[in-house]
Amino acid sequence: MDAKRTGELIAQCRKARGLSQGELASRLHVTDKAVSKWETGVSHN
Repeated sequence: MDAKRTGELIAQCRKARGLSQGELASRLHVTDKAVSKWETGVSHN
């Protein structure tokens, strides 16, 4: 799975649960910027 498709999946799942990027980030103990990068496919880590 490529980074763009993975990001789309993360965003879809997050939105289905009614979470903001900040809320998801808090639950995962990462920054909201990290979640944004994941969702846009910028981060490959």
